[in-house]
Amino acid sequence: MWNNNLQTLMVGMIMAVGVSLSGCDNSQSDAQNQDANANTSEQASVNDAPAKDSAAGTADLDGATAAQATPVRYDVSSWGSGEVTPLGIDKLEEIKSTFGKVVSTDENSLDYASNAATKYRFMKADAPYLDLIDSEKYLELGWYYANPTDSDKEKELSQNHAKKAYKIARQLMGDEGGKMVGDMLNSQITKNKVVGGQKVELAKCEFYSCMLVINKSEAPENNS
Repeated sequence: MWNNNLQTLMVGMIMAVGVSLSGCDNSQSDAQNQDANANTSEQASVNDAPAKDSAAGTADLDGATAAQATPVRYDVSSWGSGEVTPLGIDKLEEIKSTFGKVVSTDENSLDYASNAATKYRFMKADAPYLDLIDSEKYLELGWYYANPTDSDKEKELSQNHAKKAYKIARQLMGDEGGKMVGDMLNSQITKNKVVGGQKVELAKCEFYSCMLVINKSEAPENNS
């Protein structure tokens, strides 16, 4: 009987210990799961934060770029449509005086068709250019065409250059010449066309550059 009671007691104790250990294991497992979940949640928050900051930074950068990229406005209508002194295509000194003071001269330059020519520069090398290229066959006006992301100073110089070219075009080709320069500034291209009595080989503004090329060899006889 004692043995039976002892056996019963031993079995009961073993079962109690087993239940106790099982409870401890479950508690420990739950605690570990809670810690793991907490760490996962914390890590997710840390990972999300830079993404939000990065998105905000991108938005700010895009906003700044958009604010700076202001298209250049050429108010051609305000440049005047009054009378100007007509000039012949061979009146080089008068044409140069409209552009301003020559800063440098390159007598070993090339014209539109790669013929020997003389280039007159009216701006310093580090400034938006304004050039006049003269050869036996062509007279070429060239100036810097500002980009929307350029500085205000560069845009202002580009506008001033265009205004001078507009005046020369009117002196050489009348109101038709002025209108053509306005078209150039609105991305319209003129090729192989007689404008105001002058043969225009090419007139266009693109990729930071405006060029107006007049074929001198086909100039009208009464325009000299």
